[in-house]
Amino acid sequence: MAEMVEFPGPGRGGPTRDVLEVWAGTRRRSGLAPFVDGLRLLVRDPFALVGLVIIAVFFLVAALSGFLAPYDPYEALPTPEGELARLETPSGDHWLGTTAFGNDVLSQLLVGTRVAFIVGISAAIVVGIISTLLGLLSGYYGRYVDDVIMRATDVALSIPTLPIAIVAVAILGASLRNIILVVVLLFWRNGARIVRSVVLTEKEKVYVQAARAAGASHLYIMRVHILPNVIPVAFLWMTMSVAFAILAEASLSFIGLGDPNAMSWGQMLNLAFTEGSIRTAWWWVLPPSLCLVFLISSIYVVGRAWEEKTNPRLRRR
Repeated sequence: MAEMVEFPGPGRGGPTRDVLEVWAGTRRRSGLAPFVDGLRLLVRDPFALVGLVIIAVFFLVAALSGFLAPYDPYEALPTPEGELARLETPSGDHWLGTTAFGNDVLSQLLVGTRVAFIVGISAAIVVGIISTLLGLLSGYYGRYVDDVIMRATDVALSIPTLPIAIVAVAILGASLRNIILVVVLLFWRNGARIVRSVVLTEKEKVYVQAARAAGASHLYIMRVHILPNVIPVAFLWMTMSVAFAILAEASLSFIGLGDPNAMSWGQMLNLAFTEGSIRTAWWWVLPPSLCLVFLISSIYVVGRAWEEKTNPRLRRR
């Protein structure tokens, strides 16, 4: 009969890290290991790879927009005759034409790419942190902690997204900071529920029960055993939040609630609409519309592929 080994309990110094890892049946993995594994599977999907390439191109343009833009996006440009270059069609001087105010459309489009990524990535990071933290605490501790967090989530889920976003930005003021704040307040709720469902499953696994029996602290179990398995799901929700944030900013800017000091794709469409050119100046309307479609669609394709590659059930199907 195999000799039984008794692990020291919390009152006797607690188990060492190596003991807990062996008792859990696995060595500790880096918190980024699931992300790296999922990314390796992701690049094997042709649709996801195309989406990643499109996102990478947009990101590169956003990072270099200050150098790539041929003109200031707000500069009123003259014609060779000295008149305002108003609603000029695409040409060698202006590859995407000009607006009704004589601005270069290409310059506005490039600068708008930067605004889209600032809003999308900033909001997604904050949403991911809040969703992961609340979902982890709610799912792991349960009872009163779970009741309080989930009831707050239920109340948040009952709030209509777009009407509240419009009212909030109108009250707080039209700025990128306020738009990001509103997006965070409206999109953390779904992510918290998703993360909680994963934590409820993970905390019942054998290695978690073994670590708890060996005297591991709650913080150690959440950080070492549960969080690495939650990261892929949290990253998926962060990916979707980028698309939500970009779309929300474009929607608010289109109805006139965008930051007047930051040229965005939504603001370009708003200006074209208010000037009565949305049906005639296709070179002013089509580029930002296509950029929104391609970027958001690519994010959704990558997010869906990430879910399939990191979810064993979907991968088997």
